Amino acid sequence: MVLVASLAVFAVCAVIAADGRVGLIERAAFHAVNGLPDWLYGSMLAFQYLGVLAMPLVVAVGALAFRRWRLAAALVLVVPCKLATERLVKLLVQRERPGTTVPDVVLRGVHPAGLSFVSGHAIITFAIAGLLALVLPRRWGVVAFVLATLNAVARVYLGAHNPLDVVGGAAVGLAIAAVLDLVLDVARDRGGSRPGRTPPAGEDRAA
Repeated sequence: MVLVASLAVFAVCAVIAADGRVGLIERAAFHAVNGLPDWLYGSMLAFQYLGVLAMPLVVAVGALAFRRWRLAAALVLVVPCKLATERLVKLLVQRERPGTTVPDVVLRGVHPAGLSFVSGHAIITFAIAGLLALVLPRRWGVVAFVLATLNAVARVYLGAHNPLDVVGGAAVGLAIAAVLDLVLDVARDRGGSRPGRTPPAGEDRAA
């Protein structure tokens, strides 16, 4: 269900962004975030670092410390999955960054040009959040998604991405998390198999 919904959201974002332009509604949303006060810069800069390429590996080390083996393996795989999917998407949808596509943009330490769709930072943070939500108690899963959302907001605030770039990136990240869960059964790291799951042959079926 998450995989299907994520792919649907990504497809909508990709279709809208495919012509390379930024529509009036998206532009208004961009300016609403990008025009927030400058005193937020320090915290937004910090939030953007949650989406750097090393972050899944950092979280994987924490997962290993708590013996969440499937979660750790999935987090490591987020890195090549992100690189592969982001490259594929940017071959299909080529839209420039706000410094090129949006008038009156405020750039805060980011490049004005380059391909913008999708946000790699959003892919990483939402893939991590999607995986953590499978294992952590609900309140901590919510925290993971709040941090991922703040990372996405930060990328728009800094002028690095348009809103659909981060929404599309979030959808890709959640799709990656869903696929990795299907392959590795990450949710078992919560402490047991999913309800209704039939154990493989040879696995202890005792409750």
